[in-house]
Formats: sequence, structure tokens, C-alpha cells
Amino acid sequence: MSNLWRKIVRDLRNPLLRNGYALMVNTGITAVLGMGYWLLAEEFYTAEEFGRGQAMITVMRLFASLTALGLAGALAKFIPIAGRRTPELILRGYSLAAATGGAAAVGFLLTVPLWGETYSWLGGLGPDLFFLGAVLVWAVFTLQDVVLTGLRQAVWVPVNSLIFGLVKMGLLIALAGALPHGGIFVSWVVPTALALIPINWFIFGYVVPKHQKANPIEGRPPRLKEIGRFLAGDYPGTLSILAIIYLVPTIVSTQVGPATFGRFSMAHTLGCLIELLAMNMAVSLTVEGSFDPAQLAANCRRALRRAFMIIVPIIAVTLVGAPFILLIFGTEFAEEGTTLLRLMAVAVVPRVLIEVYLSSLRARGEARRLAFVQIGLAGLILVSIFALFPFAHVNAVGWGILLSELLVAGLIYRDLRKTLNFAKTGQRSVVERSSETA
Repeated sequence: MSNLWRKIVRDLRNPLLRNGYALMVNTGITAVLGMGYWLLAEEFYTAEEFGRGQAMITVMRLFASLTALGLAGALAKFIPIAGRRTPELILRGYSLAAATGGAAAVGFLLTVPLWGETYSWLGGLGPDLFFLGAVLVWAVFTLQDVVLTGLRQAVWVPVNSLIFGLVKMGLLIALAGALPHGGIFVSWVVPTALALIPINWFIFGYVVPKHQKANPIEGRPPRLKEIGRFLAGDYPGTLSILAIIYLVPTIVSTQVGPATFGRFSMAHTLGCLIELLAMNMAVSLTVEGSFDPAQLAANCRRALRRAFMIIVPIIAVTLVGAPFILLIFGTEFAEEGTTLLRLMAVAVVPRVLIEVYLSSLRARGEARRLAFVQIGLAGLILVSIFALFPFAHVNAVGWGILLSELLVAGLIYRDLRKTLNFAKTGQRSVVERSSETA
């Protein structure tokens, strides 16, 4: 027991593992509170409103993440080396994410009749403005966790999620009688908006100054042109994440009724939470790769070992317990979602390899290869799901994700092994970038 405790303490002293563990704990808190939230929603709202609420939240997050998700990799990479430009970099990220998400939301609202009965709650001035505001709020909220991680303060992310989750659940119950139509969506958005003020006060008033003092940057901080060049490679690749988490369920919501979508979405959400565990350690790896490129190979090996150590038992439990987990929501949830949840859980194994590889590319600044891998993965997922949907219905989502990620993991495995085996992988790219920007 003492050896285990010493190992945990040693891991927590390592910024890579400390940030990675914090983000994984955050995912666990999100999963537990999310389960509680949707159990309450299933209890207090009709099946149709349950599905409609999930669809509204999904499409809101899709638009909010169009740029926010693409900026996550860039912020994780450049915040550690931004120096005096750290506040400017964060604010530019917030502004760009909000502007892009808002423009997409306006386009959606102008064409809402084409999106089916699931989105019939929209169509009036009040609901439309509320939806637009929700997209803007969530765009900033999405980037806050990445900012804290880039500043090596990911330990605060689970605290934010815990408070947010509890307030959200309380508001969900309070609105059940007063707002039976739309109460789920409102209960999700209002706590998010309220959380922006204290979190950003903490970031700009305390964390950023502390980070700048503790990590003085010698020389010139990265220019916007350099960041833009990185984004040109990284942003298109975020389509793979958008495709899995947000775009696919949004498309499914237009093909099935609200009640069916609610049952599909519950299994899909749980599957995505497991996949996020792989991505969390990878985000931390990108940050540490920027702080110390010479340790990239060692950090990649360390991230892989810890990720598999945590994720493999979770996958095993999910494979055995999927029907029992979903049975909490009702027999129909278990009957329609078990296969999908199991397929998505298995797909996390190749996803760990892919995410660690992608983060090593980000840390080395290899934007072209990064874009190629991620765009290829996104394309494979979408094509395979569309091809399989007529035969496997909603389970096509699970099969498409699993087959696509197995194929991509096989293709990148050889290059990943080279990265893991070189002691100082990042030095050459750092020297090259320094000479380019001198």
C-alpha cells in the first residue's frame, strides 16, 4: 500500500500525469453527474422532451465547437510559450470561437424547419435568441478547460465540473413544472453562463499572472502567423472529433423521432465519455511537449502506459455491464443501446494510440501530417456510418467508429513506434521552427 501511495505522489509531481489525471477525474465526474442528470430528466420529463433536450444540447455544442474544438490543440501548444501575449491569445481564442459558432447558429435558425420535428421548440424570437446566446456561452466554456490545462492548472477543471453539474441538476428539477417544454435545455445553459464570470476572473486575475512569473519566456513569443500556420494543419483534423461527438448524433436526430433519439443518445454519450479519457491524457501531452520537447518520447510512453492502465479496466466493465448500466434508464434504453455502447467502448483502444500520436505531431509542429491523419479519420467515420446505417440502423455509428479507428491505428502504428523509441524526438522540429521565425 505504501509503494502504491509513493507512486501516486510521484505521478502527481509530474505535470504531464497531474494534468492528465485531473482531466480524467473531470471526465469521471462528468460521467457520474451526467448519469444523475439524465436519470432525473427521464423521471421528470416525457420521453419526447428527453430526446428533444438531448438533441438541442447536441446541436448547440456542435456549433459552439466548430472553432472552439479546433483551437483546443493550438491553445494547449502555444499558451505555455506565449509569455506576455498569453491574455491576448486566450481572448482571441474566445472571440474567434464565439463568432464562428454564432454565425453557424444563425444559419441553423434560419433553416430550422428543414431539421425536423425534434427542433420544433425553436422558431420564435425568444427561443431563437436564447439558443444563439447558448452557443456563444458554450464556445467560451469549451475553451476554459483547455486554457487551465495549458497553464498547468487542470486540477481546477474537476472542481468547475462538479459545481456546474450539481447546479444543473437542481435547476433541472426546479424547471420541470414551470417549463415542461424546453426545461432540459434551459437548465443546461443557465449554469454555464453563470460559471463564465468567476472562472475567467480566476484565469485572468490569478492563474495567468502566476504562470507568466513562473515561466518567463526568453525571446519572442509566437506570432499570429505561426499560430495560424499550426491551425491550418490542426483545425481541419478536429472534424474527426466533431464527427463522432456532435455531427453524427445531430444527423441521427434528423432521421429518427425524439424518443428514439433519446435512447440512442444516452448510449452514444456514455461511449464518448470513455473516448474522452484517451483525449484528456493527449491534451496534457501536447502541453508538456511544448514546455520540454526533449522529453517528448518519454512523455509519450508514460502517457500510453497510464492511459491504458486506467482505460482498459473501464472498457472491460463497460463490455460486461453495458446492458445493466443502460437498464437504469429503462428496458428500451438497454435493448436499443447495449450494442452501440459496447462497440464504442472497444473503439477506445485504438483511439488511445491515435490520440497520443496526434499529440506528438502537435508538439513537434508537424501540421501537414496532423491534418492528413485527422481528416482521413473523419472521412472514414462519416462514410462508413452512412454506408452501414441502412443495415445496422443506429448501431452503424458504433461499427463505423470502431472499424475506422482500427484502420487508422494500424496505419500510424509504425510511425508511433519510432516516436516512442527516440529519446529526443522534438529537438529537430524546435530548431527548425526557431530558425524559421528568427
